[in-house]
Amino acid sequence: MTQVQLIARHTIKQGHEADVLRLLGGFIDAARAEPGNLAFDAYRKIGDERSYVLLERYASREALAAHRETPHFTQVLLGQIVPLLDARTIEEYDVPH
Repeated sequence: MTQVQLIARHTIKQGHEADVLRLLGGFIDAARAEPGNLAFDAYRKIGDERSYVLLERYASREALAAHRETPHFTQVLLGQIVPLLDARTIEEYDVPH
């Protein structure tokens, strides 16, 4: 199986920084607990308090698909965080072994 690396870049709508960061902590903890998750980290962009990146690694494409079906993905990320964003881009990469 091929591992998958994701880079998700988010820009928060002005005035919603605290809300997103509060939600993000619980979301990351839940994602890290998934059986197919190998790594999940968030970093704020230097010089831009509204931007951050999520670096995610999954054991397989199936593990990534399972992640996208979890309640924390559908209800927290898509349902609560995404509406508070100005921009969201996702890059997916196969990880060679």
